[in-house]
Amino acid sequence: MAEWTSAVGAAQLARLITSQQERPSLPGARKLPAYRTLADGIRLLVLEGRVPVAARLPAERELAASLSLSRTTVAAAYEALRGEGFLESRRGAGSWTSVPAGNPLPARGLEPLPPESLGSMIDLGCAALPAPEPWLTKAVQGALEELPPYAHTHGDYPAGLPALRRMLADRYTERGIPTMPEQIMVTTGAMGAIDAICSLFAGRGERIAVESPSYANILQLMRAAGVRLVPVAMADGLAGWDMTVWRQVLRDAAPRLAYVVADFHNPTGALASDEQRRAMVEAARSAGTVLVVDETMAELRLDPALEMPRPVCSFDPAGSSVITVGSASKAFWAGMRIGWVRAAPDVIRSLVAARAYADLGTPVLEQLAVNWLMRTGGWTEAVQIRRDQARENRDALVAAVRRELPDWEFEVPRGGLTLWARAGGLSGSRLAEVGERVGVRVPSGPRFGVDGAFEGYVRLPFTVGGPVAEEAAVRLAAAARLVGTGAAGSTAEPPRTFVA
Repeated sequence: MAEWTSAVGAAQLARLITSQQERPSLPGARKLPAYRTLADGIRLLVLEGRVPVAARLPAERELAASLSLSRTTVAAAYEALRGEGFLESRRGAGSWTSVPAGNPLPARGLEPLPPESLGSMIDLGCAALPAPEPWLTKAVQGALEELPPYAHTHGDYPAGLPALRRMLADRYTERGIPTMPEQIMVTTGAMGAIDAICSLFAGRGERIAVESPSYANILQLMRAAGVRLVPVAMADGLAGWDMTVWRQVLRDAAPRLAYVVADFHNPTGALASDEQRRAMVEAARSAGTVLVVDETMAELRLDPALEMPRPVCSFDPAGSSVITVGSASKAFWAGMRIGWVRAAPDVIRSLVAARAYADLGTPVLEQLAVNWLMRTGGWTEAVQIRRDQARENRDALVAAVRRELPDWEFEVPRGGLTLWARAGGLSGSRLAEVGERVGVRVPSGPRFGVDGAFEGYVRLPFTVGGPVAEEAAVRLAAAARLVGTGAAGSTAEPPRTFVA
């Protein structure tokens, strides 16, 4: 019986490995033997989850041909991986990936560190901030006071609490998009919303166009659903969406869905203009593609003078081409797992009907808490706290990175929670691996791309500020030195405990 549960083709593995090696070498960098470079590349792919554990690797001869290497080099790399516990082999069954005993299984998403690990590790992996107190406590207290009437019911509201649906509809109307409660479904976070939309519109094998780069957790959700991702390249810096490219991809690939983050894009921080939004809707309508617009960052405008463009759905008055997703998790607190969908009433009815086979509904108490915040003005106060905190963190992180890593390139976004940095010619995957050894956790660029793209980038969220941001930049610089000199395989000094 085979020990592997999936397989990676030679061409696919070669693309992933080659993307890691396309960065220019730095002066003084130590050149490793070809077999060692190959073994390190495969090990990094496993550690990052881009090659699954228990995935069958191609035969030595096949991989050697795809990489234009000798079979001896590939055989030596496989042997090194077996010795390190990252590969197992059996005659007749081939070779498959593994992790050494005691190592945590890698995840392809951006899961947060457990709180007990934060004493010695600065976590830049998860773009989420602590709750904006006292508003979380006030919201929960207000929700408890309003709970008794609901406790006398079955508590099952597949479309969401009527009061919250009405509140969300009114908020869209205030933004200039007339909306009825029948156009709203409350979900368990934005991830729950997008999962429901993908399940309804895009079965296995269907195409979904995505920005490249895009939000890592959504990409992984879509991969797990078995859809075919069609990447559409973002323009450099904060320029965002190249509509000529979008029109061509939508016309040629005819994807069932297109997923975009038009408001402070994750990870680049770009903000789509009114003209880009109008063109995006027109292109989707012409191609027969449903445009799924993620608005989870829309309220995180960090520059007060910035005038926000119109919501994307305002360019689709008939509601036939745009589905909008919102959430309390980024603007308020990640622990408040309340999201919502705004769409045409018939789409909402279909989503609600399909929910009977998924999660049935969203917790009542959390819905009451969000409704209390929005009704009392607490939401506005809490979002302002979030903006102020994110702005201070952004400015502190930008200053620290510019000081410690002057060759890193980035543009400072005017909102959102993330900085997208080109890492001075270094491998983002190796920076991520070495960073954990020196006490800073940072996600590498390829997590946000398709098939190994963005190896030279890392994402830095605005989750730490002040002395912690300075220390994070110092540790990133230490990791960069190790990677740049070719010493990344050596044992790094353990991180010291850091108390803010």
